[in-house]
Amino acid sequence: MNATPDFQSSSKPISPETGSTGSEVLFQVVNRVAVITLNRPAALNALSHLMVRDLANLLERVRNDDRIVALVLRGGDPKGFCAGGDVRALYQLARRGERDGENGWLQFFVDEYQLDHALHRFPKPVVALLDGVTMGGGMGLGQAAQIRVVTTRTKIAMPETRIGMVPDVGATRFLAAMPLETELYVGLTGVTLSGADAVACGLADLCVPGEWFDDFEGRLERMRIEGNVLEALRAVFAPVGVEGIPKATLPEYTPLISRHFDRRAGIEQIVSTLSAGLARHPPQPEADWLLATLDALTQYSPTMLMVTREALLRGRQMTLAECFRMELGIVSRAIGEGEFCEGVRAHLVDKDRKPRWAPAKLAEVRAERVQHFLSSPWRNNTHPLAGLRDCDWPARETAKPGRGQCAGANGEDSLCLSHSGEMGRVRGM
Repeated sequence: MNATPDFQSSSKPISPETGSTGSEVLFQVVNRVAVITLNRPAALNALSHLMVRDLANLLERVRNDDRIVALVLRGGDPKGFCAGGDVRALYQLARRGERDGENGWLQFFVDEYQLDHALHRFPKPVVALLDGVTMGGGMGLGQAAQIRVVTTRTKIAMPETRIGMVPDVGATRFLAAMPLETELYVGLTGVTLSGADAVACGLADLCVPGEWFDDFEGRLERMRIEGNVLEALRAVFAPVGVEGIPKATLPEYTPLISRHFDRRAGIEQIVSTLSAGLARHPPQPEADWLLATLDALTQYSPTMLMVTREALLRGRQMTLAECFRMELGIVSRAIGEGEFCEGVRAHLVDKDRKPRWAPAKLAEVRAERVQHFLSSPWRNNTHPLAGLRDCDWPARETAKPGRGQCAGANGEDSLCLSHSGEMGRVRGM
């Protein structure tokens, strides 16, 4: 199946099912490259269950069409690639007790994780254009690509702990591209990273000006597809001699991160060292960072902070498929018997910003409770994701800090700086 009967490049993306431009997932083919566009701008392209299913169907269509040589994932609005899953819809399903069945909340996560896993194993080159807000489920899609392109407008985060959840969609594995201390910082606090920061810590490969995407279809049309398709695609999205890209600021905080997020420290100990650091009245940038980080670790769900720390540590020793299975178990318990609904109520529904966590203090969280969340609700052969095949991680070589390319870095302050105070608003998961 193709975008048009004679396989000519389509002039604009259309719904693969209806042929209209009103769908939430659009499809076109440009010079034998499939372009899938997330088209739900009012929700910053937050993924509905229907979108996940449409994406899975399109992925198989591209996989099985020999005339298509590569895939590009993009958002239809520069404000956001994808803000995550449709948290409000999942909240409503959970409140109504609609866990099981084809349209239950559990099936959403099963389908989403299967989609993400399929992208990681996709046999054709995948490019993800992570422009604007890219959080939660958007990261699940984007981190599966061989070429992850961010911009000066990019805001990346895994903010799940703020709403009583765990960083999922493979995050317990893909966050391991970073040193462990940085992974714990990013995964526990949900801090928002700029595009340049994402490159610096291995969550992106290229950082470009936002307007560089304006004519990428024209560059695709002119791309020669003989030879190494992946390198040809990299040339399409990697500008030469471009200036004005801010430098990464996350490395400036590496000493603080390493000091406070020691791999041997539990959450209570991290909170203690942050408090002690503030008590010494450090210079303002350091004080701002300490306060923002302390606020996160004292305001988010105590239970899920402890569960998340353990999940991130375990994920570094697990395969991608194993991580997805672990995450589904945690998410199942977090929604079914945990604090997801309370977190969403406080931050996204009533917006009183006063979640009533139970227990409310880190010291009150029992180790048995943490282990309960980490234990699978299913026997191995009955797990909904039992069919996921293990694969070498990742399809591309895991990026290391400093290995990514940030075009035109000129030493300006980051436009998306969030480490000195602003922790970023939760958009999705």
